[in-house]
Amino acid sequence: MGASTPYDSGDDADPSLLANSRPGDNSEPLSVTDLSRSLKRVVEDRFGFVRMRGELSGVKRAASGHLYCSLKDEKSVIDGVMWKSAAPRLAFLPEDGLDVIATGKITTYAGRSKYQIVIERMELAGEGALLALLEKTKARLEAEGLFAPERKKPLPFLPQVIGVVTSPTGAVIRDILHRLHDRFPSRVIVWPVLVQGEGAKAQVSAAVRGFNALERGGSVPRPDLLIVARGGGSIEDLWTFNEEEVVRAIADSHIPVISAVGHETDTTLADFAADHRAPTPTAAAERAVPVRAELAAAIADLGARQMRCASRPVALGRERLDACAQRLPKPETLLQPAAQALDEATERQRRALVDRVGVGRAALDQVAARLAPSTLRWRVAQARERLDATRLAPAMLTSRLARAGERLDAGVTMLRSLDPRAPLKRGYALVFGPEGELVRSAGKAREAGTLRLEFADGQVSATTGDSAPAPAAPPPKPRRKSPPPPPGQGDLF
Repeated sequence: MGASTPYDSGDDADPSLLANSRPGDNSEPLSVTDLSRSLKRVVEDRFGFVRMRGELSGVKRAASGHLYCSLKDEKSVIDGVMWKSAAPRLAFLPEDGLDVIATGKITTYAGRSKYQIVIERMELAGEGALLALLEKTKARLEAEGLFAPERKKPLPFLPQVIGVVTSPTGAVIRDILHRLHDRFPSRVIVWPVLVQGEGAKAQVSAAVRGFNALERGGSVPRPDLLIVARGGGSIEDLWTFNEEEVVRAIADSHIPVISAVGHETDTTLADFAADHRAPTPTAAAERAVPVRAELAAAIADLGARQMRCASRPVALGRERLDACAQRLPKPETLLQPAAQALDEATERQRRALVDRVGVGRAALDQVAARLAPSTLRWRVAQARERLDATRLAPAMLTSRLARAGERLDAGVTMLRSLDPRAPLKRGYALVFGPEGELVRSAGKAREAGTLRLEFADGQVSATTGDSAPAPAAPPPKPRRKSPPPPPGQGDLF
């Protein structure tokens, strides 16, 4: 007899090759799927609600939106999944190495014969885990350069419009408005947001980006400065301002941002990304605007200094002028030499006039002596004698007329030699074009076509090529002869 097997009924029966039903066996064999379903029902009924703590590992988000991860401790590992319907409710970004507490139910995955936890909610396991996540996020964003000093923008000295991103019902907005009113009343635009809880990070980042999207000159003015503010609280209360979405919105802002989150000892990632960090919301308002009274006093002081600067050179010039005036001599002292020289010149002029009158009188007496009536009569008699001795001889006139006639004959001879028509009598001719211009070459004659030839006894028309003959020009009018001189009178020329 062979050894009995676990499936033997205890009878001495040989093992068979085929599975056969035995007497008293009323259970059919289960399929793998049936067994997996049975295990799934048992596990889910037994562990329908569990809370477990572990370290995240292998975190990845599928394209479908589901989140897959593993939870582990020192000795064991369990797979976890969070469906896309629950993943948006996460208050933080899951990363490897975070210590979390997951709430959900245990189920099985028949495809691999494994069990896993379906996570409905995930929280950080204590403040230490929250700080660890904060440090990881800070290191990652700092490596991207979001906190670099060169990214910081200078704050405007006197902003005309200030945008405030905070809760509209808390004490923060009242403190900011009150402080701005005391220092320098400015226009404030409040963008109301949630500062903690679900949806807070989306509202804060949307507010910062919304202010930057405003157009200058639009119905809603674009702020010159932004204040992101919140009152004090625990690290969990302030976690909205550690979210990567909020930090990136502040870092990407083209408008300078002042971060005033929490009290002086509270520090968030928004403080590192902002252009300026204020310890409190009230301090943010003080940093945003100067004190108007101090500005007025400073302007008054500058005006007084300007007046002093303007009057100081005048006063110094007056002092120098007085000192110079004291060193100048008196006007009468300066004029005494000139007055003395004038008196001397006046005296010399008087004596010179007297002397000149005496000389003139002596000359007049000398001339008057020569103008005696007898002297005048003698000179008139001499002039008459010379006139009587002078006679007008005819030879003088004839000689002059002969010289003038010779000059006239020479001019007539020269005129005849220069007359352009004189050669015409010797057989030459003048050639004129259709416009009466003188033609001097054969090329010009061919271009003119119609020509007029002038001879000594008249004019003739001619053509070159196929040109038609030009009409003959009328003969020149004969010159009028001068009438002969009357008898007995010769021509002077």
